[in-house]
Amino acid sequence: MAEAPGRKAVRLSMWLLVGVVALVAGVAMGFQVDGALEREREFRAAPACASVPVKASGCLWEQEFTVRSAETNRRHRNRSPEAVLVPSVGEPWDVTFRRTGPVLSEMERGERVVGVIWHGQVVEIRDADGRRQQTSVGPVGWPADRLGGALALVPLGLTAVSGGLWGFLARGSRRHTTAAAVVRWHGIAIGVTAMLTLWAQSANHWPIWALPAIWGPIALILLACMTGFVIAALHGELEDDEQADPQGTPPVPGSA
Repeated sequence: MAEAPGRKAVRLSMWLLVGVVALVAGVAMGFQVDGALEREREFRAAPACASVPVKASGCLWEQEFTVRSAETNRRHRNRSPEAVLVPSVGEPWDVTFRRTGPVLSEMERGERVVGVIWHGQVVEIRDADGRRQQTSVGPVGWPADRLGGALALVPLGLTAVSGGLWGFLARGSRRHTTAAAVVRWHGIAIGVTAMLTLWAQSANHWPIWALPAIWGPIALILLACMTGFVIAALHGELEDDEQADPQGTPPVPGSA
């Protein structure tokens, strides 16, 4: 059954909207990679503070805290993992994290942890076992996150926009409509590949260059597959017999 024109227009409009948002976000992340790399280098080269800094400073100060609360917020997708840390003197610090582990997930009320303070913010937490975890403002790993996001969102945005526009311009051509859908769905596959590569890089602590080194060849294979499927769609090779001849072909006498 053919899709109603109104529903098709709404669906393609959603693809275009998603594509534009993804493309803008991906380009923005790409422009943030250099700054994130510079900030990570600055953090790694920062000296230890000679004394407790009285104001935000570029040196590193290790402060002992007592855990008042720690929440992974796994059931609340719109909330980041968070903890409330209490120093020996002063007000509690509210700290958020990008991930739940390895330190936050094991935190218990009353536990003692060490927080690394840099430019007036807690950027890293270390527990009694020596495990470390970056907070939401921690610079380590941020360049890879920005690069991985760009690798995922830019191809997704480009294919969603181009595939959406192609679908609008198909003008009822089943072959062009199918080819446009092939472009869109392969864009999703390329984006998912980038996110899986980022997860593997983060889990294994690989250097940032591992992202394009792993993702690039896979993306090229997916692009080659997309090109092949688009050509097949335009030649009608992806249509089944019912789609190719919806009215049916009367049997030829004596052919049975």
